[in-house]
Amino acid sequence: MNPLLKVTGLQTYFFKDKKILRAVDEVDLQIHAGETVALVGESGCGKTTLAFSIFRLLPPAGKIVAGSIAWRGKNLLALSEKQMAAVRGREMGLIFQDPSSALNPVMRVGGQIAEVIHHHFRQTHRMAKQQALALMEKVQLPNVTMIYDSYPHQLSGGLRQRVLIAIALAGRPALLVADEPTSALDVSIQSQILTLLKQLKDELQLSLLLITHDLGVVAQMADRVAVMYAGKIVEEAPTPTLFTTPLHPYTAALLNAIPRISFSRLDGQKEFKPLLGVVPDLTNLPAGCTFHPRCPLRMEECSQKVPSTFTPAAHRTVRCFKYETETKG
Repeated sequence: MNPLLKVTGLQTYFFKDKKILRAVDEVDLQIHAGETVALVGESGCGKTTLAFSIFRLLPPAGKIVAGSIAWRGKNLLALSEKQMAAVRGREMGLIFQDPSSALNPVMRVGGQIAEVIHHHFRQTHRMAKQQALALMEKVQLPNVTMIYDSYPHQLSGGLRQRVLIAIALAGRPALLVADEPTSALDVSIQSQILTLLKQLKDELQLSLLLITHDLGVVAQMADRVAVMYAGKIVEEAPTPTLFTTPLHPYTAALLNAIPRISFSRLDGQKEFKPLLGVVPDLTNLPAGCTFHPRCPLRMEECSQKVPSTFTPAAHRTVRCFKYETETKG
């Protein structure tokens, strides 16, 4: 079955002050109909830039320098801006990370939802409003007539997030990209938003690309996981497989860094192994494997060569020299 979205060899760089920031570097990613794929990694690994590249929403300093992005077999990079505008929002919806900055502060939230409906379906303002109110009810907003006429600052973070979801769904897309949809919310509201996304995905038969650094969210939501580090996908696997047998040292380190409550300790402290070091400066990446300065399993060749993507098992890929011999064998 052909994927809905197929990203191949994508390279997105930022050019500023004679420096090149390699935010997305040789990324391959596929999403099939009805599938939930999680894109995980620390802040600064290029996850949001990959999403913005797919939607062609990069700032002026950002350029896609190589690769392709195919949507239902159509190369999005070859489309004019007018043609891309018909895909963006209509066939693919994006939930931005921060609802406080994503919503227009001087426009009532109902009007922001209705505007999308009017733009893509050429509805009258009255019909667009009726459909917007119905969509607000679908994302479980309370008292929709009052909220329709409210400004973003009058709503809580959880309500603003639901408004963003409604905007992303207003074009009736086949793919929903959610960029850290719960990062600005407290724990109880996070759970509500995740449950809502799961319900909407099933009800509307959507595909979902979930961008997050929260592995608990991944375990709850995703069919498949792509792990990103310093602009590259370093491992990809079905979710249960990745959690039980991580292959890349970075994936293992992320899983080991999840706090766990130890019942053997009377003080109730959480035991975990912190991931030492930080994501490298993307304008000055280390030679070889970019993770090798932090890797407990590094070998001599790790600092000399960039590892290729190996396939050590079915439905699994990994960028690590440890699996080169196994793959060739």
